[in-house]
Amino acid sequence: MAEPIDRRELANYKDLLADYQPGLDAIATLERNGGDWAAGVDELWAESNAPASFGRGRKLWETVLRVLRQELCGDEGFRAQVKEYKKQPNSATLLTGLVVSLTASAGLPIDPAISTIVVLYIVKFGLDVFCEYTEPTT
Repeated sequence: MAEPIDRRELANYKDLLADYQPGLDAIATLERNGGDWAAGVDELWAESNAPASFGRGRKLWETVLRVLRQELCGDEGFRAQVKEYKKQPNSATLLTGLVVSLTASAGLPIDPAISTIVVLYIVKFGLDVFCEYTEPTT
């Protein structure tokens, strides 16, 4: 499992997402969970209208990443958005655009706050690492 997001990074993203309520919800959830990605998604999933039968915990996090991998890793438009954000990491507009894009392309009933956590994960570790990390083992 990837290292948690630290308080300094969360504070920076809190400032960037100050005008985007789903982003603030995601940051608050990550803060409550000590920066733990899986715990944050788990909490938000439980609060959302997502079917409870999907399960919870690390398995949920791994499933969300696997499904999103199928949608994002071959999406050159999303990849271009990530590259553009990496060039301007202080752009709230680009960061919010990534969240909206991921939410729209997710193929899941995914809350924008969950999308925010996944986007923060992707921008922290990189899309290539995300795609490689979530690639199914054979």
